[in-house]
Amino acid sequence: MGFVNFMRSLSGRLLRVVAGAVIIWLGLNFVQAPWSYVVAAIGLVPIAAGLLNFCLLGSLFEVDLWGRPKPASERP
Repeated sequence: MGFVNFMRSLSGRLLRVVAGAVIIWLGLNFVQAPWSYVVAAIGLVPIAAGLLNFCLLGSLFEVDLWGRPKPASERP
């Protein structure tokens, strides 16, 4: 749960926003069009995740998108 706790913290949220900005920057500066726009659009996902405080990898750690443990009825 250490990873989940980090991603729920302010540092984790800031890391996601910065990582998204870096992906957008890389896409617009180093990738040939039209793929540059695709990569830039992908960079919006971690920015949204950081700003809205959800983690797409939560299901890998048996937590929901918001970092709360899944109820026992939903676990495989």
